[in-house]
Amino acid sequence: MRCLGMAAVPLPVVIQASKVSHQLLTSAASASQWSHSLFALIPSWTKKVLFKRESDVSHLLPEDVSNISVSSEFGITLQKCGMVDVEHDPQTAYITLVINNTNTFLSTNITDLILLDNITGLHVQKTSGNKTTDGIQNKTHLVSLTASFTITEEEKTKILYSHAISASGFFIAFFISLVLTCAIFFIIYRTQILKWSFCSKNEEIQPDLSQNHKLEHSQFNSGDLFSEDIIMNDQIIDILSFEEPGNMLQALEDLEVASLTRADADLEASRTQICKEVIALMLKNMVLNHSLFPHVEKKISSVFKKQFLAMEKEIQEEYERKMVALTAECNLETRKTMEAQCQKVRAANEEAEELMKKTNEKPAVEYRSLLDKLHRLEQDCLKRFLFVKQEEYFAKAYRDLAVTQRKELHTIFFTQITNATSKGELKLEAAKTLVEGYSKIQGDIEELMDFLQACKKYHLNKRFSYREYLISKIQSKDSHVSALINAAAAQISSLINKTERAGHLPESHLGILLDRAETEINFVKQKFDHDLKQEKQKLCQKLITKRRREMVQKQKEHQKEQLSLGDAFKTTNEISHYLRHWKNLLSDHTIEFEELTEKLDNEASEELKELLLSLAQKAFEELKRVQCGVFVQELVKLNVPKLFLLEAVEEHKKEMVVKQAQLEREEHDKSVAAEELLQLTRQKLSQELETGISEQKKIRSWEQQLLSLPLSLSEEELLRMRQELHCCFSQVDNSLAWPKIRARTLFQAFEVDQRDTEVMKVEQNLAMANKQQHSKMGKTGSRNRKKLDILKKSLQEKISIYEDSVKNENLNRIKYELQLEKECHLRNLENKLGEYIASLAFQKTVKKSKMLELYTAIKNVQALLFEQLNMSKTLSKLECIQILEAHNPEIEELDRKLEYEMLHKESAQQHIKSRQRWILDVLGLSNEAVDTNAERHMTVLLKQAMNKCRQFINLYQQSLRDEQWNCVVLEDLLENIETNTFSAIYSQELRLAGYLAKLMRVPMGVLHRVLNLLLPSSSQSEVLSVLDSISEYSDGVVESDSNADESGSCKKRKSQELWQTLENNIRQDLINRSLEKIPSLNRRKDSLIKKKQLALLEKAAFIHLGCSPAHPPMEQPGVN
Repeated sequence: MRCLGMAAVPLPVVIQASKVSHQLLTSAASASQWSHSLFALIPSWTKKVLFKRESDVSHLLPEDVSNISVSSEFGITLQKCGMVDVEHDPQTAYITLVINNTNTFLSTNITDLILLDNITGLHVQKTSGNKTTDGIQNKTHLVSLTASFTITEEEKTKILYSHAISASGFFIAFFISLVLTCAIFFIIYRTQILKWSFCSKNEEIQPDLSQNHKLEHSQFNSGDLFSEDIIMNDQIIDILSFEEPGNMLQALEDLEVASLTRADADLEASRTQICKEVIALMLKNMVLNHSLFPHVEKKISSVFKKQFLAMEKEIQEEYERKMVALTAECNLETRKTMEAQCQKVRAANEEAEELMKKTNEKPAVEYRSLLDKLHRLEQDCLKRFLFVKQEEYFAKAYRDLAVTQRKELHTIFFTQITNATSKGELKLEAAKTLVEGYSKIQGDIEELMDFLQACKKYHLNKRFSYREYLISKIQSKDSHVSALINAAAAQISSLINKTERAGHLPESHLGILLDRAETEINFVKQKFDHDLKQEKQKLCQKLITKRRREMVQKQKEHQKEQLSLGDAFKTTNEISHYLRHWKNLLSDHTIEFEELTEKLDNEASEELKELLLSLAQKAFEELKRVQCGVFVQELVKLNVPKLFLLEAVEEHKKEMVVKQAQLEREEHDKSVAAEELLQLTRQKLSQELETGISEQKKIRSWEQQLLSLPLSLSEEELLRMRQELHCCFSQVDNSLAWPKIRARTLFQAFEVDQRDTEVMKVEQNLAMANKQQHSKMGKTGSRNRKKLDILKKSLQEKISIYEDSVKNENLNRIKYELQLEKECHLRNLENKLGEYIASLAFQKTVKKSKMLELYTAIKNVQALLFEQLNMSKTLSKLECIQILEAHNPEIEELDRKLEYEMLHKESAQQHIKSRQRWILDVLGLSNEAVDTNAERHMTVLLKQAMNKCRQFINLYQQSLRDEQWNCVVLEDLLENIETNTFSAIYSQELRLAGYLAKLMRVPMGVLHRVLNLLLPSSSQSEVLSVLDSISEYSDGVVESDSNADESGSCKKRKSQELWQTLENNIRQDLINRSLEKIPSLNRRKDSLIKKKQLALLEKAAFIHLGCSPAHPPMEQPGVN
């Protein structure tokens, strides 16, 4: 036998003792429980991390802790030694505890000393000697325990090295590793050759695999995503099994957010895959319709494939960069926040320590306990706030990336179509057909995704509402079992107390029996908890295995259906039919999966309840056995009348029957209420599903309202307009996880603000109380006690603030804030699209206004030149009229342009009419058919119309959409005709101005200054351009001032005076026009001043009325 000293994981020590002097006895044992005990060899399974139990035990060597004995402040020393008998099987441990109180000032007896050791996993052979009698010292009590453990001894061995053996071993190992390396490289090489040959054979069979659109490459049946969803769903088993009842709903909410985020990722992958497959189908359909050559289709498809791969790679890299950056940022924020909190805690603890030194009483210990509890609550709330805040950061980053990917997808399509058209690979008509088809299909895709998203949200909310119902049933059953076991345990103590009150039990035996009863009850409860934990672990493994097996089987069935039905749509002409197919298929698969999930959740809940009931029944029977088989027999030995005990036991049985019936009735009432709440929740979710789909349709109707605007766009501008339109309307959808995450963040923010406000009020009340306390004079000890009482009261108020929930009060605020944010988001999208449209219209308006300004300036120059020619007698009035009459061919040009416009309008109208007639012909509802068969086949026609109602609506909407786009393009065409006509007229006016300048021989500098006066808002480059045009039309006769006729200095001086007079006249004319505008501006200014004066007078009268005695002034909220 050897004496061993062991150490283990620190656990709280429970030591209760009392001396004759009623002073607190502190154990001299180490602060770490079982630091001298052999029980440190037993692992602990109580640590829970992510629903998994782990053991973590630290073992110290015997020499590290041997001969440890520490004296307490009372001089009492506890020494504990374990001795193991290794000769017996199983091995037996003997624990010796030595209590030395000879070092105290008054060596009195120690009474009621209780030492609690954790003996989980040990079997106690003997229980005698657990309690000493009064006055007995220096007595040894041995308790035999059985434990399975391993003892490791240190052994010193001298090793002699052989260099020859080492060298030979090195060469052998080197040769073997070389051979293995060569073999591995050979295997890899052969594998790659086989793979390449296999790929080449596949390429020969299927030359263009990217265009085959196999379902196994689609995101719809991505096994990885589905498997992740299955693994995530397993967590509900851990929540129902191992989570604390008070934390179940919180854990379920976290699981719900994770599931919504996963669903968003699945839907986003589906959206991307649908868009890519639709583009490929459109190109193939154009080949089938002979609108596109096969080799062109292959080339464009290859470019699309490369662009899509590059886009996905770039998005993935950006995602990884964002995640790394956000993780680092969140870690830094958490570290800074927690460091600030720790500093606050340290300061509060130091202040508490100073206060406790002054008051060495029981209230000081209570104050410290309250302070620690408050710090724990503050830290938990702070961690929760940081968690939801950082969760919002990641959700927003993911949403931004999803929007970027959608916009990039549209950009790739329109960019490649533009490039192919510019290179001549794609005809203009084919490109127009592709763009129109893409725009139509994008609307159908957005409608499909809105439906799938709404259905996914409905089913997930339905799933988690049912899980809340299961949690309520589990909690109700758990409380029922706990109440039943506690009632059965209370009957044991009640029997003993009742016997003592009846006078059948001496008072000296009462304490002994009650302590023994408490020990037996605790043993039964601990055994119940231990068995329940072990059985739950076994059951959970069984449930998870069954769950995964059935879900994987359902997944394979869904994949088989998709593979069998997907090939039929590889070359379909009706892409809308292809989308409807996926809509129905995905909806059915979602419903089947949710039904299976609900069934598995229900089965797991029922099996867990059955397990709980069976073990609770065993514990209940064990307690009844302890009552009847142990304590009744013990009381009989103490000469308690049997008749009295039988009557008491029978009375307890009746009470237990009544208690059990009451608990079952309460459980039934709770179950009925939970079922009613579940039904109401499901009805509400169904209404929200319909409302959400209808609201999304209203939002999507913005497109039609936008197209009804009087726009005029060219084909290129229309292409960019459609791209911007699709990028905008692809962001209108509602994310699944974002509203939930944002609501959690708002709730935490509101709760923190409200909590801080209430805590601040408590701090203010504390400061006022301290100030009043300081103003009162008294003894120091009494003052410290009162201060401690005030601090304790303040801590209790703060703790109640942190423990109270204000969820119901903030729900309406959260809903209002979410609605505001949604409206703001839609308004921002609308404004962004409106800004883009306005910028296009503004550019055209600016261009027209600039041309008008130039035209007006040239006409003014002509008028001035005619006036000067007439004044200088260079031309007579008749000659001027003849020049103007010869300058009228632009009128004929304008007539021709107008005739051309009318022809285009008529052709556009004919196209629209033919389009409407084509719709009726396609539907088989022509007027002739209706007139001929109206009397005989009315029922058949009505049935036919009802069947084709949806088709008619779709075709009519498409016709209306095409008509609106055609009107937009036609309007731009007419504007271009007008612009071209106006440009021709402007050129003629420039030619006339040049001719007049030639006759007048106007210097270049004079014309430059005149144009600067007439074009004040134009840049110098524009003015010089006009000047160059005039010079070009004047055949170079217009010269600068230095090239004037030098022979006639008098003529030159007279000409200069004439040009100076011309400039002065123009300047004076502009000044007069400006002065004419001043009176109207003054009148407008006066009217505005009068309006403001009237408004001020009305406001003053209102203020005067409000301040009169009859009407006391009212304080308006929010006004400082």
